[in-house]
Amino acid sequence: MRDRFLYLAWVVSLVATGGSLFMSEILEFAPCKLCWLQRIFMYPLVLLLGRAAIRGDRRIVGYVMPLVIIGGCISLYHYGEQKVPGMASILPCTVGVPCDEDYLDWFGVITIPLMALVAFVMIGLLLWFGSRNGGAQVEDDEEA
Repeated sequence: MRDRFLYLAWVVSLVATGGSLFMSEILEFAPCKLCWLQRIFMYPLVLLLGRAAIRGDRRIVGYVMPLVIIGGCISLYHYGEQKVPGMASILPCTVGVPCDEDYLDWFGVITIPLMALVAFVMIGLLLWFGSRNGGAQVEDDEEA
């Protein structure tokens, strides 16, 4: 699995992006302001991780980790805004769809921001564990 961490991270970003587009374009769930911010940090991962996976470029980890961490933080905040009663008043969505609205609420826990958070965490863990194994290989590749 450590040899294929870039491919696995790419597949997770592809599924997350595809799911996001399916929910907005097919199911016609209008994205709120925080959903758009999460998309801004997820969508580029499809291109960046896909290219890195094809080329076997482990150096991409340092470049995409900020996208993963920031996107995950936005997802965590968005999930909290939906599930913690007082958080919606901290930074209210004043235009368009309210950010505390739940289109999906499976089992009272699983919402769209939680699914995005899980995707960001999975990508982050795959990149972190995969790059820890290949640190020496990156240096060897640069010297060659």
